[in-house]
Amino acid sequence: MEKLLITGPTSLKGEVEISGAKNAAVAILPATLLIDGVCTIKNLPNISDVKISCEILEALGAKITWIDKNSITVDSRHITTTQAPLNLTSKFRASYYIIGAMLGRMGKVQVAMPGGCQLGARPIDQHVKGFEALGAEVSIEKGQINASAKKLTGNSVYMDIVSVGATINIMLSSVLAEGTTIIDNAAKEPHIVDVANFLNTMGADIRGAGTDIIKINGVEKLNGNATYCVVPDQIEAGTFMLAAVASKGDILIKNCITKHLESITAKIIEVGGNVEDYGDSIRVWNNERPKHATIKTLPYPGFPTDLQPQMGVVLSLADGTSIIDESIWDSRFQYTDELNKMGSKINAQGSRAFFEGVPQLEGAPVYSTDLRAGAALIIAGIVANGETQIYNLEHIDRGYENIEEKFRKLGANIKRVNE
Repeated sequence: MEKLLITGPTSLKGEVEISGAKNAAVAILPATLLIDGVCTIKNLPNISDVKISCEILEALGAKITWIDKNSITVDSRHITTTQAPLNLTSKFRASYYIIGAMLGRMGKVQVAMPGGCQLGARPIDQHVKGFEALGAEVSIEKGQINASAKKLTGNSVYMDIVSVGATINIMLSSVLAEGTTIIDNAAKEPHIVDVANFLNTMGADIRGAGTDIIKINGVEKLNGNATYCVVPDQIEAGTFMLAAVASKGDILIKNCITKHLESITAKIIEVGGNVEDYGDSIRVWNNERPKHATIKTLPYPGFPTDLQPQMGVVLSLADGTSIIDESIWDSRFQYTDELNKMGSKINAQGSRAFFEGVPQLEGAPVYSTDLRAGAALIIAGIVANGETQIYNLEHIDRGYENIEEKFRKLGANIKRVNE
């Protein structure tokens, strides 16, 4: 069993380079199945979710060639099966993008119900609604999703709730459909825009991504024969921004799109941190104990749920009592039990948590309950007195490339060991 050993406290200082966006990559890779040709993708994060995605593509008949650790070519001209390997698709949430892509390309697909972090109820009813609006038949039996369509035809789809996954999946399934599809009340996250930009580069006709209404004019074919670079990871950038605040550090975060970070920047300034925006990089530093604040997670451009646990570490150290309202996932506060083992005073009640700030955290053995909780515990270990041991690293490896090496270059005393 692997674990991280962290000895603190450390004030993080230096520069860090942000990797490609995990949430964009795990949607763009299935999107390559729509291409009757070869494409090149660069700036992929070297993480387990990307590697599993590539394994799924290969099992379906795509040929993948690694150019380097962050770049691949994908040849999707010869898809050989419509049944995705159940042992792989059940491992992470984004495997459901295989449904939209394979419906669009082959008109048929079988995929296991998606897995991933246990953040509470994560239904796919909005995905199914979109597929059915385009003419597909969808059934869920014995943990497997079966979808098929004799012909996909464009239609108007109104999203009952703002759903990132459903927005992308409907976009994937409609790219090759006959006619025009309009997604109303669409999600607006940066990785939705990135997926649309990727598909347009390959020959699709998608307009309005990043707004409430996305219009997709179906095309006969995506030819590929192009190169695309994945957008920088908004959540990784935010993780290091909040690490600078919590550790009273000074970090220059390079290769990021600061427009995507405005909600995080606003809250960092509110709790007393300092931010300098350079367009493609951002400097965050803090010299004082953070101030208390109230946070509510919201769809983009609001404060992202994927940065809620990391912000929770900042607020656990803040002067006064803070509140986080979690409006996206109903089990996102599991990490607070682990922070309380380190001396924090957090009372989580349903979708709300109260943080009574303490001056200092103490090192302890803790368990990563999901991907972003793992990142939060690393920050907590860096600022805590003494040694922190973090277990369940497979969650962290799903979404962060070389995370301990990046923190080590900022001065953290962190290492991965086998127990």
